[in-house]
Amino acid sequence: MPATDLALLEEAAREAGEIARRFWRDDPQVWDKGGDDPVSEADFAVDRHLHQRLLGARADYGWVSEETEDNAARLSAERVFVVDPIDGTRSFVAGEKTWAHSLAVVENGEVTAACVYLPVREKLYLAARGEGATLNGAPVAAASPQAVEGATVLSPRVSFRDEFWQGGPPPVERHFRPSLAYRMALVGEGRFDAMLTLRLAWEWDIAAGALIASEAGATVTDRHGAALAFNSPARQTPGVLAAGAALHAGLLARLA
Repeated sequence: MPATDLALLEEAAREAGEIARRFWRDDPQVWDKGGDDPVSEADFAVDRHLHQRLLGARADYGWVSEETEDNAARLSAERVFVVDPIDGTRSFVAGEKTWAHSLAVVENGEVTAACVYLPVREKLYLAARGEGATLNGAPVAAASPQAVEGATVLSPRVSFRDEFWQGGPPPVERHFRPSLAYRMALVGEGRFDAMLTLRLAWEWDIAAGALIASEAGATVTDRHGAALAFNSPARQTPGVLAAGAALHAGLLARLA
């Protein structure tokens, strides 16, 4: 049995990658959960494996997953697994490469261990609270631009509508990636300056990425600048903003 939660998450994520790749580009069965929100048989297969693997090793932990019915017993657990079996299912179903397994351990509302793994792209991001973040074993650091103008921001197009900004959207360079967990990890990697989503964000999409970005030196909050807290009754946060301190402050000041 792995000695640390981080080692356990890494092992489980690699196993999840092996399972998911059996379905990838092999015409998996897909259902619509409503609102053009697809889920595939691969999501369910990975979820079942992770549930068995992780709780088999840490039976006293609670469980939060996109593909598992919620159980209120998690609210009284000191530590909880927060998991998205496949983050970026639409990309997965389309046979594209940008999808991820997002696994985190939350203790009393704070993420203590995190793994974001992209099997096809062979990118493994890991972080433990107070120990920094890595990509494929090498330390990573978030970028620290001072100005908002020209910053590279990972965000859906809808976040840059005029009504969300004081005086209109700032002059940034917008980019997008299908997986929200991957967007946060890319900020931690320093590949992009910031990530922003103004919609309600599910905890399983952001828990692992939040620790990776923050351990890499980024400031990570909700859209209002408040600290993120996990294993909440609603399992959601009011958006996410992750960036170096100066850029985070600059973007936050301009949000309506």
